[in-house]
Amino acid sequence: MMSPSDLGLPTFISDAERRERLDRLRAGLDAQGLAGLLLGSSKSLQYFTGLHWHASERLLGALVTPTALHYIVPGFEQSRVETLPHVPGEIAVWQEEESPADLVRRMIGAQGTLALDDALPLAIYHPLATAFGAERLVDGGPVIRDIRIVKSAAEIAIIQHAMNITLEVHKRAHAQMAPGVRASDIVRFIDREHRALAGSGSTFCIVSFGTATSLPHGADGDQVLSEGDAILVDTGTQIDGYHSDLTRTYMLGEATPEFARAWGIEREAQQAVFDAARIGAPCHSLDDAARAVLVRHGLGPDYTLPGLPHRAGHGLGLEIHEHPYIVRGNTLALRAGMVFSNEPMVVFPDRFGIRLEDHIYMTETGPKWFTVPAPGPTQPVA
Repeated sequence: MMSPSDLGLPTFISDAERRERLDRLRAGLDAQGLAGLLLGSSKSLQYFTGLHWHASERLLGALVTPTALHYIVPGFEQSRVETLPHVPGEIAVWQEEESPADLVRRMIGAQGTLALDDALPLAIYHPLATAFGAERLVDGGPVIRDIRIVKSAAEIAIIQHAMNITLEVHKRAHAQMAPGVRASDIVRFIDREHRALAGSGSTFCIVSFGTATSLPHGADGDQVLSEGDAILVDTGTQIDGYHSDLTRTYMLGEATPEFARAWGIEREAQQAVFDAARIGAPCHSLDDAARAVLVRHGLGPDYTLPGLPHRAGHGLGLEIHEHPYIVRGNTLALRAGMVFSNEPMVVFPDRFGIRLEDHIYMTETGPKWFTVPAPGPTQPVA
């Protein structure tokens, strides 16, 4: 059985890489004539500065300007922030009776437009709009996304490591499957195995049996595996904040002809997404390719069931779902460094659903799999 040492360890994100990200962010601000960008307690704060903080009603974040990096911190949290990993920057504190929005306004000045992290909650936006005037605030999401959407070699290596761990956990979970096992027992087993291999547990885990597999995100309550049931397992973990996310659907023993045929259609649709992934291709063309496979087999069309009820994939990185989204209408062109899932699930209501989910990263020469797709309807892992 594979051990943690067999999986190796990736190189985590360095401060040098984070400073390069900040330089690109400043270039983006300069190109748009923006005075600065305010990051909240979000994944983007972690991405650019290395500081990880859970959001609350108090503003704790960072103000990035063309010349400086200032952390905006409640006074009583200053000593804690100083002990946490982060790119060096000045710390500007505000006390409990003070307004952090007024502090940010004083730092920006009476002129200039402030871009806002698109993950900031409304409870923080409204005081900022009062302090600045809404006309001086703009959505900083596009400039953030344009940087985060292209993964570096270090990011891809970390994601690869996380995917390798979760694929091994799938292999171990498959060995635990037998009629009479409870879904909750498998969920706990998967969490233990993630902890053993990754040092942290599952970020999520869906284990579904039988008709529950036709519900994309699982059913309420516990389930017991019966002979001849379809099995769907969707799970992942995190390494240095970066996610893995893999789904396998299979049967034990010999698959029924109906399930085997449906599994083959799902795998064909998944391969069609991969084959359509080319540099410069619009994201929607990958979703289109999956749906075309289903239509050829008499399923769908569009979101009609039996068929594919949701988009064919989503981006992945510090967030489990992020840009780019592989969805109808998305004209964003694929670029080298983009990472996204390939999971055009096929649902047969009240019977079963099949989702095979692997992830792709784009290179200058085309798509690459993080993990080898499942080889057959009774073989979740090669």
